[in-house]
Amino acid sequence: MKITAITVYHVDLPLEHPYWLSGGRLKFECLDATLVKLETDAGITGWGEGTPWGHTYVPAHGPGIRAGIETMAPFLLGLDPRKVLEVERVMDLSLPGHLYAKSPIDMACWDIAGQAAGQPIADLMGGGSRTPRPIASSVGAKTVEETRAVMDRYRQRGYVAHSVKIGGDVERDIARIRDVESIRKPGEIVLYDVNRGWTRQQALRVMRATEDLQVMFEQPCETLDDIAAIRPLHSAPVSVDESLVTLQDAARIARDGLAEVFGIKLNRVGGLTKAARMRDIALAHGIDMFVMATGGSVLADCEALHLAATIPDENCHAVWACQDMLTVDIAGGRGPRNIDGHLHLPEAPGLGVHPDEGALGDPVGVYQ
Repeated sequence: MKITAITVYHVDLPLEHPYWLSGGRLKFECLDATLVKLETDAGITGWGEGTPWGHTYVPAHGPGIRAGIETMAPFLLGLDPRKVLEVERVMDLSLPGHLYAKSPIDMACWDIAGQAAGQPIADLMGGGSRTPRPIASSVGAKTVEETRAVMDRYRQRGYVAHSVKIGGDVERDIARIRDVESIRKPGEIVLYDVNRGWTRQQALRVMRATEDLQVMFEQPCETLDDIAAIRPLHSAPVSVDESLVTLQDAARIARDGLAEVFGIKLNRVGGLTKAARMRDIALAHGIDMFVMATGGSVLADCEALHLAATIPDENCHAVWACQDMLTVDIAGGRGPRNIDGHLHLPEAPGLGVHPDEGALGDPVGVYQ
């Protein structure tokens, strides 16, 4: 089997509500999505997606994905997409770095491999838990009153997990955390996501002021060095997200005891192939996981769900799905959807969902 054509689409995905990142550092209303179709001489077609969470969140750029695929395409044509490790090596040699540009190609290759084997990707990877995964809401940085309103909106959709964005104002953050904990329902999973929005002193002030609540914080500071510096000075569980990009990052976090949780974002780390290695490091060191797309359609949500299904149930806290935040649906209602706040693994071979090509518009690149 060989890759015979690579077709690239650019799609805007409007958000239902404007979104503010932690600390008010960014407001945006639309996501820049790249959809990739891989065609093969065996008649099997695979799909991938790369959708950064805006252009100023981390070093990931929607147009950069499309430029990266254009650079890699001549080296990918003719490869067997089922040989995901060979495809990975070719991408890394033809375009060092730029992991976010490689993720949709990796996703499409796993889709083809699963279809060829007649298995869902999660089963092909050796996992395949059918336990529905809780979906974590994403509650943008807001006032106490607005935070309550957004959480209530998600609760009405069945959500039992919430990622509450904080950061930038110590007193406001302490007040929001205490208020959320006062209305937290039994069994709810709450992660306070700082998105690198604190300095070291801000992180320590908030984390020490809320120690009695025993809450969990994600990415409290900018870098792993910052997190390491304050690690001995507080007792709160930490999840690392934005600073978890490479396998070397995962190894350092595990070795130095910098976090109790990995927040694995598939587009950021380069796709399923690279993310699976991070999963194994986490499991080997007793580190739990959240699994997330960086954003995007049900295709990106489904990819995250497949990785989550390869993690033992007790080690996977939740997945994050962007689909409920969008005003458009490029898959016509197909694929895993929110059912009482959970996603259920598709039984179809491969990814389990493909887009409606008519909803994508004209391609912006065709390589063959």
